[in-house]
Amino acid sequence: MQTYNGTEKLKPFQHPARSVDQQTAPPLPHSPGASGALGLVLGHPFDTVKLLGFFKGMSFPIASIAVVNSVLFGVYSNSLLVLTATSHQERRAQPPSYTHVFIAGCIGGFLQAYCLAPFDLIKVRLQNQTEPRAQLGSPPPRYRGPVHCAASIFQEEGPRGLFRGAWALTLRDTPTLGIYFVTYEWLCRQSTPDGQNPSSATVLVAGGFAGITSWATATPLDVIKSRMQMAGLKQREYRGMLDCMVSSARQEGLGVFFRGLTINSARAFPVNAVTFLSYEYLLHAWG
Repeated sequence: MQTYNGTEKLKPFQHPARSVDQQTAPPLPHSPGASGALGLVLGHPFDTVKLLGFFKGMSFPIASIAVVNSVLFGVYSNSLLVLTATSHQERRAQPPSYTHVFIAGCIGGFLQAYCLAPFDLIKVRLQNQTEPRAQLGSPPPRYRGPVHCAASIFQEEGPRGLFRGAWALTLRDTPTLGIYFVTYEWLCRQSTPDGQNPSSATVLVAGGFAGITSWATATPLDVIKSRMQMAGLKQREYRGMLDCMVSSARQEGLGVFFRGLTINSARAFPVNAVTFLSYEYLLHAWG
């Protein structure tokens, strides 16, 4: 892989939907995991600033993000193969339709949400801990770490407790990730001449704006998801998603559903720009 010295342009890499000379498909479960971890390191302070300190609870998301992103990108890519009935080689020469991209993204989002639900719940609970840690004589934090958090939820709330907010998460991620991949593909194709690979700048911009677009549609359900996940900790029960939505709107107004949109957008651009760029480079390097 060439290095960038400020004057020399990066060697174009092979885009998975445009390359015509790459003979074998690289192992998808590894590259999205690594790229997701890189994006997480960059974006975690933005994610946590909605709640508490910058890098609080970071080790657990890093450990789980590889699994989650491997599911997302792996299912997305293989769903495209099934939907288009073409091999990787043929699909690169003839990019799939946006309808197929959207459907494949939705399938990936649905399965990702199923795998992500317990991890996301534990992350939210750990990040929301407000007990002081270092003051002499202060009570210890409620959860000592991710394993203790999972065990406590299981003991206090039962197995279903680990999937609290899972339906909201599924409804958030399924259409959102379809939009996410469509936005990325559309921006790359609009900015890249036919027969050529997108430049590094194109991938960065397309990935960043894909992240912003997806979060603009996901934020209302993200608010509901987080409230349902915290309900058990605060000893408050919602009868379901609709009850949570009605109660939140009644008490705080419709603006509550867009709370955190600014910080989500600020986080989304660099995280997804880095995720897609590293993913594309890893695909090329291992091809």
